[in-house]
Amino acid sequence: MTLLLKSLFFPDRRTLIFAIKGVISMALALYVAMFLNLERPYWALVSAVFLQIRPESGLVIEKGLCQIGGTLVGALAGIAILNWFTPYPELALGLLACWIGLNSGLSAMVRQQNFVYAFAMAGMTACLIVLIVMASPSTADSAKIFDVAQSRISEIVVGAICAVLVSSLLWPTKVKHSLQLHAKNTINHTLNYLALELDLQGEHASRHEHIDTIMESVSALSDDSSAVIYEGPEGRGQSHAANFLCNKTLSLLAAIQIFGRLQRNHSHLVSEPLAKSLANMRSSFTLMAQSSDYQECYKMARTLRYQLQQNLMQYRDRAPLETRLLKVAMELSADLIMVLKSYNVLTSHSAVQLNAPPMEFHRDPLIGVTTGLRSMAVFVIGASLWIGTGSSAVLMMILLPVVFSIMMARQPLPMLTTILRRILVGITIAVPLTVFYALPLLAQSSGDFEILVLVLAGPFFIGLLALANRPTLPYGLGICVPFAVLVQPSNTISFAIENTVSNALAIFVGVTVLYWLFKLITEPSQRLMQYRLLQSIQKDLVHIAQHDDPEPWFNARMGDRLLRIASYEKGSGKSSRVFTDLVFTALNLGHVSIRMRRMLQGISDTHLNLGLENALNLWQHNLGQAFIACAHGQVAEEFKISSEALLQALAQCPLPNEQFTMITGMFERITLTFERTAHSIAEQKNTSEK
Repeated sequence: MTLLLKSLFFPDRRTLIFAIKGVISMALALYVAMFLNLERPYWALVSAVFLQIRPESGLVIEKGLCQIGGTLVGALAGIAILNWFTPYPELALGLLACWIGLNSGLSAMVRQQNFVYAFAMAGMTACLIVLIVMASPSTADSAKIFDVAQSRISEIVVGAICAVLVSSLLWPTKVKHSLQLHAKNTINHTLNYLALELDLQGEHASRHEHIDTIMESVSALSDDSSAVIYEGPEGRGQSHAANFLCNKTLSLLAAIQIFGRLQRNHSHLVSEPLAKSLANMRSSFTLMAQSSDYQECYKMARTLRYQLQQNLMQYRDRAPLETRLLKVAMELSADLIMVLKSYNVLTSHSAVQLNAPPMEFHRDPLIGVTTGLRSMAVFVIGASLWIGTGSSAVLMMILLPVVFSIMMARQPLPMLTTILRRILVGITIAVPLTVFYALPLLAQSSGDFEILVLVLAGPFFIGLLALANRPTLPYGLGICVPFAVLVQPSNTISFAIENTVSNALAIFVGVTVLYWLFKLITEPSQRLMQYRLLQSIQKDLVHIAQHDDPEPWFNARMGDRLLRIASYEKGSGKSSRVFTDLVFTALNLGHVSIRMRRMLQGISDTHLNLGLENALNLWQHNLGQAFIACAHGQVAEEFKISSEALLQALAQCPLPNEQFTMITGMFERITLTFERTAHSIAEQKNTSEK
């Protein structure tokens, strides 16, 4: 509540501009809807309110398109249900519940919040059309169904278009500025983490704090990258650069952990030349993190790569492991150079073309089923009360909770309960504003649009001030949306206070029911979800060679998994974070596999015989098996056997001695990693059992 009061009484300039733009867009939406004599203009207001969340132009345009697309799909679904099942209301409501559950489940399968909103609109629009028509069954015919659907589509489209116009024309803020900030934060945190990994005095908890921050920045950068394409001809290139930066950042994280773990766990394997190279790398990373000049950082990165290259060429007679590690250090410096280039594309008019797939959202059907069942339960409870009471106010208990249940399903339960409590506080504020302020003043007014806007502007301005900041956003949502629905501004406003209070009570009860359903119908246990994530990683490790460009593909899939595992362990309160370390190991294993296959590309087809190919495929399969065995605290001996068999097969091929030495070094390091990781997880399991 303190945050809310602070945002209301001490707003900054950005918040004030945001609130003013929001009021203008809502006033414009209401004017156009009333001018067109639409049946329920307040839904245009609600449409405009939802577009005020993240007011950057590109995001507003993207959300507007998602809103319109979801509305059209939902309208078609509503028309189809009514066309076939109007004589059978129970079947119609059952199909509507399934449609809502389907959209809710599918929303759990997409990453960007704007696309989640499209599914929410598809569910809500169908719900609106079906329930409004069924509320008056005696007049339900094809013309009535079409008129209701047309009105709902028109109201939503009007609100979306008005919000987009105001966002783009009045004091526009750009997504590209957010991308630049996210990119800068990502690079700075990554450089600090690279230096920390090479610091022998670095603490385990500190490393994981940096990892959590990096993955949050990478996630924010990836989420916003799709919307920048709507901000001009350079948008597509900036979107690609943002995805490329995310991708290469994961490559850096995969490489640096090799050196950090080697120093901490196998210091006897670090030779003096290698130790000097690592010290040089740490010094360079620290200096780059302290610098704010792109050209200076880029120059330092190129200098570091040159020094590592000279070090590799200077000494030929090295142990296999050392040779491989110096080669990895060179690859790391090359990835760092590409990260800086992608940042340059984001912050300048550089014509450099970069491309990488966006971070892929991990899709687990169990989460989709849970989310769908929860939304269906919200609808079924409301629909049952509606059938039992016949009260039109109960419709309000269905609509908004259904939308909230879809929009907020991806939030962790502790955060979700806080959000819903704040929405309830906002509703509590909106009710007296409606009953004791708005309706009495409007009842005494002349009915002019100017008076209507002046009366509504104050409460909406208060809600938008709260909506402008992420911590207070739920308060703003709880004020603006219920206020618009309770006042129901139109050409003919109803001033029945008893109906307003009934609607308010229905909304409050609906959100309260949703709150308890989120507590009762929860996601599967974190332990189960962790193992399902690890199993999906195992499959990717096995099938990684089947892709033409495996490194970007693997990075894109690993980003969200790493973020999820880190969130699960962070929420559990355990300090060891062994599964986060294990996923980092998997990230590195994928890169090792890719590097080795690149080395073998030089072998001609005549030497890449069936025996070698079978040995390589068996090694890849056992790599995945050894990874999942680690998750259970076990060491898979089959991996050692398949590694030895592959080395024997490679010894019969015309492979340069340097590359053979590097592959041998790879296998040595992987074996050490599996043994150490399995031991750590087994220790934690034993401790937990005791």
